[in-house]
Amino acid sequence: MADTPGPGEPAGFEELSEPQLRQEFHAQTAKIAWHELQPHYARGAVVFVATGLDLVDVAVQLRLDNKTQFEQWLARGEVSRVSDRQAAEMFEENPQLWAVVVAPWVLVQRQAPD
Repeated sequence: MADTPGPGEPAGFEELSEPQLRQEFHAQTAKIAWHELQPHYARGAVVFVATGLDLVDVAVQLRLDNKTQFEQWLARGEVSRVSDRQAAEMFEENPQLWAVVVAPWVLVQRQAPD
């Protein structure tokens, strides 16, 4: 991603250790319908995370600005901005997605099948 998401959390987040960040992001992760994410998608801030990855781990690595890990995920297509095609499909379906905010980004992930 040319403009790979980077740091941007509120003051105080930068002082948290990796386990503390994990705990914070886990507590902030919630389900949300795609239609509610439209304003974030419109400003290009929604990042899709493949179901094979741990959403909280991706949030932590983003917050830690782990460029090496992100480049690997991007190269494998496991993390990417939501494409117009994906957005159109999700608009029709309006799925419930897992989401966590790593300002200014919103990371989303489809729910794993039961």
